[in-house]
Amino acid sequence: MDVDQFTWVCGPEDDPEDLCLHGHVTVRVGETTLEEDGTVSATALYLLKTLTEDKVMSGSNIQMIPCCGHFMIANPDLSQVSIIGCDNGLDWSTEHEGDGVRITLPTGESQWVDLPSYRQQVLHFAEKVEGYYRSCQPKKIPEDEFERNGYLAFWNEWHRRYTQAALQDAVDTGREIGLEQRS
Repeated sequence: MDVDQFTWVCGPEDDPEDLCLHGHVTVRVGETTLEEDGTVSATALYLLKTLTEDKVMSGSNIQMIPCCGHFMIANPDLSQVSIIGCDNGLDWSTEHEGDGVRITLPTGESQWVDLPSYRQQVLHFAEKVEGYYRSCQPKKIPEDEFERNGYLAFWNEWHRRYTQAALQDAVDTGREIGLEQRS
């Protein structure tokens, strides 16, 4: 799985007021390669969620590669966020089976991946997305309380899930990690 061709909704020029990063995602499942442009900041967070939770394709949930993320709804303590977008995007299921995950496409094709390998792919994806955010100007935090809380909850959940995954990866691999101050 990979992400590149980063852009903001109005184009590649840095935009401190645009909170959602878009880009091009490539995912290989079995013999199938999927490619889609979408809101990669949401994709990265939802991939991080799949490290500990099942994500089953559903018309009522956001896609793994959503076209857009119109708004983010924070929970009361700003530790989790739900991202709401349109019906367009690319989706698949990720379900935990034993010591791995099974990724299933809408066609029914599926592939089982051991959890440590999957975790490394997800961490790499998330690092690329966050790295792009860091290379840009700092974001202007929205003044509107609803929007501000959604954005803050997004990064709170991201950092909690990323840190948890990175620590587990270090335990699994014996590699040292540096958890510097994140966005």
